[in-house]
Amino acid sequence: MAAQTDVYDAIVIGAGIQGCFTAYHLAKHRKKVILLEQFFLPHSRGSSHGQSRIIRRAYSKDFYTQMMEECYQMWAQLEHEARTQLYRQTGLLLLGLKDNPELKIIQAALSRQGVEHQCLPSEELKLRFPNIRLARGEVGLLDKSGGVLYADKALRALQDAIRQLGGLVHDGEKVMEIKPGLPVMVKSTSRSYQAKSLIITAGPWTNRLLHPLGIELPLQTLRINVCYWQEKVPGSYSVSQAFPCLLGLGLSLTPYHIYGLPSGEYPGLMKVCYHHGNNADPEERDCLAAFSDIQDVQILSRFVHDHLTDLEPEPAIMEHCMYTNTPDEHFILDQHPKYDNIVIGAGFSGHGFKLAPVVGKILYELSMKLTPSYDLTHFRISRFPGLGKAHL
Repeated sequence: MAAQTDVYDAIVIGAGIQGCFTAYHLAKHRKKVILLEQFFLPHSRGSSHGQSRIIRRAYSKDFYTQMMEECYQMWAQLEHEARTQLYRQTGLLLLGLKDNPELKIIQAALSRQGVEHQCLPSEELKLRFPNIRLARGEVGLLDKSGGVLYADKALRALQDAIRQLGGLVHDGEKVMEIKPGLPVMVKSTSRSYQAKSLIITAGPWTNRLLHPLGIELPLQTLRINVCYWQEKVPGSYSVSQAFPCLLGLGLSLTPYHIYGLPSGEYPGLMKVCYHHGNNADPEERDCLAAFSDIQDVQILSRFVHDHLTDLEPEPAIMEHCMYTNTPDEHFILDQHPKYDNIVIGAGFSGHGFKLAPVVGKILYELSMKLTPSYDLTHFRISRFPGLGKAHL
């Protein structure tokens, strides 16, 4: 194994969207940074691959809506730097019963934060989006700034930017050992590295890296079915026809959200997915489907049949993705309770992609011992009983 004698300012483990934005911020601030990825890039084994993600300001928690203000600015900045489109504004339409408490909370949050939105009663919703069939009592809330992020393009743009700024991106290097200390040492399958700080953004592999460091976070790794549905009439639900992204709140008696993106990724196919999955080891993600996978697809089929009648009610393509969830579905952005030069970004719970610009900024700040730009109360490890208080 080759030894690396240079001491980096920071090593980032995991080249998903959070790790890429973290390394990008470090490189932007002229820090000597190396980003390590266990798989060869690009790959589809984690949580950041695929062509599209939803971006929105619509959240029930004000702190996410506040963070999204800067995220939109940073996405636009990256677009400008990369000279490629990374965001398409379509609007995000939230669907729910008129008395749905979550819908009311989100509407109130958007109003408090001054975000442009529109409440659409049933009749207006039918006129505006005639190819959505509504059940009795369903209404809409339109977050006008919502839209589609081009995920694969964003990852490539960030990795290119990191290299252009002088950072290193090493793929195909799995981390085998972390030795805490000043400097911290990281051994990969190829060589050893030393750095003043280490940032772990390893998605569903996070606890495998943390366990030898004396901590295990309450993370649940889930396999998500990513389903695409054929339009009966091409263009019915397309971006070009100004069809919005969708978020169904408690529809069809489902305990979890259903979300959709207009067709565009695959010609004539709309992406409609269940915002939940089934327990899965990330190393065994592509093993045979469980019975619960079939149940999830049945829930989606019923939603498509009931609400999106111009789609075929059986998926044409089904892919997989990983979620790494925390019990409260808020992120973990914190220093290791014992080693304050080891920083952890984890538990993005299927809604972290859009927030990655600010997440990366926060992880950069923590790794450099700077005062965080945001209140991290909701993201501290210490919110989980028995996991101690992180050193600041």
